[in-house]
Amino acid sequence: MKKHEWRENTDEGVIRLVRVTQHGAKWQLQSRLKSDPEWTKFSVIPLDDLKTLRAILWKKYQRNRVPYEHVLEVDALIEAAKRRG
Repeated sequence: MKKHEWRENTDEGVIRLVRVTQHGAKWQLQSRLKSDPEWTKFSVIPLDDLKTLRAILWKKYQRNRVPYEHVLEVDALIEAAKRRG
């Protein structure tokens, strides 16, 4: 299982922690605000989070930390999310 994590500031100035795991061909996103004790799991990964994940994976791929196939998988998820609207 591969795990990718990052933190970002929300519009309200609160820190949001994000964790994306990849096991087999399944990608799953969890996030929480820094002040919240529980993680929220998402059945569908939002497009903005997919774009951030893609940028993180691209940097890791350039350092030979993840295979290029993972970048391609996320590209396919981004295209599917764009078609969903």
